[in-house]
Amino acid sequence: MRFDSKDRIIISMYAEDPDVSQETIAKKVNLSQPSVAARIAKLREGGALSSQLGINPLKMGLYVAKVDISSTRPDEILDMFKGCPYFANGFTISGKSNLCLLFFSESIATLESIVNGHIRSNPSVSDVDFNIVITSERDYIVPSVMNFERCELPPCGIKLQCRDCSSFKSRKCMGCPVTGQYQGTLY
Repeated sequence: MRFDSKDRIIISMYAEDPDVSQETIAKKVNLSQPSVAARIAKLREGGALSSQLGINPLKMGLYVAKVDISSTRPDEILDMFKGCPYFANGFTISGKSNLCLLFFSESIATLESIVNGHIRSNPSVSDVDFNIVITSERDYIVPSVMNFERCELPPCGIKLQCRDCSSFKSRKCMGCPVTGQYQGTLY
């Protein structure tokens, strides 16, 4: 997709203020409001302009973990976390590791339990680097489902129920909100 200077201004204005009006943009780029609307539609359709609603875990006082992983089966690792309420995003990357996963929780111990119980114990994983994010230069928004249908089995596919896990029993892990075996306050 090719951008001209007006497209760049429009994208930048939305980056600074997602609620900016088309009228304000029109004045800045010296176009009519319908012309701006057409450009915005084209930018959205091409994927150059999008918006995302969700929570900002760092502003909410939650912990964010960045987990770099070397795995012979990265797609299986990503699939494991698709329905996990703690999972923020995952990236296939190049370099020493081939996966970068982001998780958030109200408890560092829960994040450690996820990494130790689901990732380090996975036979396809050869290396894990677990880090807690301290600050973010820009707002970090996570699209988060805060209410979901309860089910017996956790979305990660682990066979162990939280109530049978020593980390859950000792309150080192908040448990899985999807199964209703959750002892935190976020969900």
